[in-house]
Amino acid sequence: MSIISRLFDPSSIEILEPFTSTERSGYANVQVDWKETLEAHVFIVDLPGLKKEDVKVEIEEGRILKISGERPHEKEEKDEKWHRIERSRGKFVRRFQLPENAKVDQIKATMENGVLSIIIPKEEVKKPQVKTIEISG
Repeated sequence: MSIISRLFDPSSIEILEPFTSTERSGYANVQVDWKETLEAHVFIVDLPGLKKEDVKVEIEEGRILKISGERPHEKEEKDEKWHRIERSRGKFVRRFQLPENAKVDQIKATMENGVLSIIIPKEEVKKPQVKTIEISG
């Protein structure tokens, strides 16, 4: 299976997060990569300038991974004049529906140099048992 076809796997559809405010600019843009290895689901989130205390990782409703936090706005000083503001600021929330094989009770999260890594181990796929039936007669 190619990487493109795996990117559109229906089991990995992101839950769309509706904005609770009419002003979209109040939300920070957060980029998330999700890859699956033989052992785990791995989420990698770019959060430059944030500390681990600024971010929450939670499991909702049993299988929904929620990543949230806030990138604070810069305080405007009297003597300053801003010419351009392009960096995302404000609150962010991303939610992902995890597949059935995710061990949600064994999640580990680390943050280093503004990159959040979330590792969710996978259950071993149980092979169906084959039972031979003796034919009588």
